[in-house]
Amino acid sequence: MARAALVLCYSWSMLVVLANGYPNLGVNWGNIATHLLPPKTVVQLLKDNGIRKVKIFDSDPKTLLALEGTGIEVMVAIPNLLLEYMADSPVNAEDWVSENLLDFVDKVKIRHVAVGNEPFLKTYNGSFVKHTFPALRNVQKALDKANLGKQIKATVPLNADVYQSSSSKPSDGQFRPDIKDLMIQIVKFLKENGSPFVVNIYPFLSLYENDNFPIEFAFFEDGGKPVDDKNYHYTNVLDANYDTLLWSLKKIGVDDMKVIIGEIGWPTDGNKHATIENAHRFYKGLFKRLNDNKGTPLRSSAKFDVFLFGLLDEDQKSIEPGYFERHWGIFRFDGKPKFSLDFTGKGQNKMPIAAKNVSYMEQKWCVFDTSIVNNTGSWTVQKQLEVACRDGDCSSLTPGSSCSGMSNISHVSYAFNMYYQMRNQKKSACDFEGLAMIVDKNASQGRCLFPIMIDVGAGERLNFGFGGIIATIFIMFFMLM
Repeated sequence: MARAALVLCYSWSMLVVLANGYPNLGVNWGNIATHLLPPKTVVQLLKDNGIRKVKIFDSDPKTLLALEGTGIEVMVAIPNLLLEYMADSPVNAEDWVSENLLDFVDKVKIRHVAVGNEPFLKTYNGSFVKHTFPALRNVQKALDKANLGKQIKATVPLNADVYQSSSSKPSDGQFRPDIKDLMIQIVKFLKENGSPFVVNIYPFLSLYENDNFPIEFAFFEDGGKPVDDKNYHYTNVLDANYDTLLWSLKKIGVDDMKVIIGEIGWPTDGNKHATIENAHRFYKGLFKRLNDNKGTPLRSSAKFDVFLFGLLDEDQKSIEPGYFERHWGIFRFDGKPKFSLDFTGKGQNKMPIAAKNVSYMEQKWCVFDTSIVNNTGSWTVQKQLEVACRDGDCSSLTPGSSCSGMSNISHVSYAFNMYYQMRNQKKSACDFEGLAMIVDKNASQGRCLFPIMIDVGAGERLNFGFGGIIATIFIMFFMLM
């Protein structure tokens, strides 16, 4: 009787666990940031919010160690810069599998290896075109040789620009002419090995690149003009983009391939369309769409497999695509949620559970010393502003962003503080030729957060080197005199 009660209790607890979270929902966990939450803290954040799948952009042993025994499904990755090495020799791929996976496969639920990330982006100018397929082939063969090929599949996450439609209708979808032959090779190899097609779809970019893009189409809201294509009716960009891919696959003879949406999300800063309100609006619509248990017009039986992008803000991501790149997180850099979102899929209006036991640096801020403003030349201020923005993060100051509406002096204070915080509050990082001072009063203003960085120890801090292209832009905006 006691045994039966124990079994019943266990069964009930498993039901609770299985009910806690949308079953095919995962998140992207990036780490291009100056101050990183400890992996164990992030894993607890995932567990607390019922997130059962995660996609990472490397195979960091600290991350995998934190995921041991959690049952969270994992997609690890091989960076683009290693594609040539993986393509050069099957032995290189075998060594990578041995060194990165074998110690974890019995303890971590690794299910996919991402071979590169969006390697055919046009902005790469073909740098990875020659190496991607050979690398994919060698990695899958290495998995097979290690007797892991049945449980772990190699794939290539691709940007949605690998296919296109001349008419904007899904049925005219086809793979890009410059890579069509290569895509046929990759797709057939994935199909033969039971691997999924992974595609990154970003409705935000449609609006970012075209202010006239129908906004209801991006936010899953009725009321906009639908797209009619043959006998199919499209009311949102996700369905339309997904079916454009399906038509592209269909035209090369592949009708039933599993598709995973490797990245989809909405940024919260760095552009007029990138706001917390719009991100909340997008995710609310996306979750409603995911939970209606309907496929797409072309594949009515489809069940979306989705990895949200992303989990946390990353203050050292390249801003070449746009200043919004550092603000994709559903959570801030310190694991605090930005807006209400119910990961269980029940539509409850509740905030996600924040990261626990986060340690912060001292409550100190670096700001412009207003007592010397009348004795300071504008050129001196501009020069120091350039220094702060070149090696800090000023993306929230760009037009339309959360901190853009402040005074010019406050703009400078924000830039100084970001530089100071990202350098671990070193006293020497708050000088700027005598223009700055350290204060103990929170300098945040309205929607503009002047952050205090998390204190995680030197081992969790990223070296600098991603700045540069932002600095010259700000001189145009912030003339003090």
